[in-house]
Parts: sequence; C-alpha cells; structure tokens
Amino acid sequence: MPQISQIAATYASQIFWLLITFGLLYFVVGKGMVTKIVSTVDAREQRITGDLAAAEAARAQADRVEEAWRIEMDAARNAAMAETASAKAQAVQSAEQQVKAADADLAERIGHHELAIANAKAEALATLETVAAEAARDLVAKLSGVGVTIDQAAHAVREVRAHG
Repeated sequence: MPQISQIAATYASQIFWLLITFGLLYFVVGKGMVTKIVSTVDAREQRITGDLAAAEAARAQADRVEEAWRIEMDAARNAAMAETASAKAQAVQSAEQQVKAADADLAERIGHHELAIANAKAEALATLETVAAEAARDLVAKLSGVGVTIDQAAHAVREVRAHG
C-alpha cells in the first residue's frame, strides 16, 4: 500500500513543522508575553500591597483623629460640667444672699413692730394705770367718802401691781 509508505515522509515533515511552530510559540509566548504578564501581575500585587498599606495608614490616622476627638469631647464635657457647677454655685450664693437680705429686712421690720408693740403695751399699761388710779380714787371717794389725790391712787395701784 502506497499510503503506508508515505506516512513516514508525511509525518516527518508535519512533526518537523509542528516542532518549529511549538518552538516559535514557546519562545514568543514564553519569553515575550509571559514576562509581560508576570510584570503586570507583579505590578498589580505591588499596587494592591501599596493600597493595603495606605488603607492601614489611613485607618491608623482615623484612629488617631478619633482618639483626639474623644479626648477633646471629654475635655469639653468636663469644661461644661465645671461651668454648670460654677453656675449652680453662683445661683446658690445669689439665692443665699437674697435670703439673707430678706431675713435682715424681716428682722428689721420685726424689730420695728416689736418696738411699736412694746411702746403700745407701755402706753396701754400707763393708760391702764391712770384709769385704774382714777377708778380707785373714785371708788375710795364713793365708798369711804375720803378724798384721795390721783398721785396717791396711782401709787397704791403701782404697789398692788408690784405684789400681784
């Protein structure tokens, strides 16, 4: 069979060209394209690594900013509490001063009223003494017919009051 005798010659040339094609593909793809792909992958990995490092640095910066904010908020809260306490203390002091002023005013008024009451009481007692002396004089005059002066009657009323 003639086809069988051609197989060796046909396959030999096909194998030769196959080897040349694969060789060329190996050198073109393997040496030319693979190095570009590897360099692209390496660049991508470096960019990812850089982005991760930048993200980590940004997170650390955000943590520092947050901590500074917390410290500032705590300081502001403490200052507000101190200001509130100061305002409370001032309000209490002001209220105490107003109460003291009102107490002093009331004490002064009470003193004036007590003095007025004491004066009225003394005046009433004096009037009472005079009325009692006059009544005693009149009674003595009606009952005994003896005439007593107002001074004697007042002296007798004072003596009775001192013992009674």
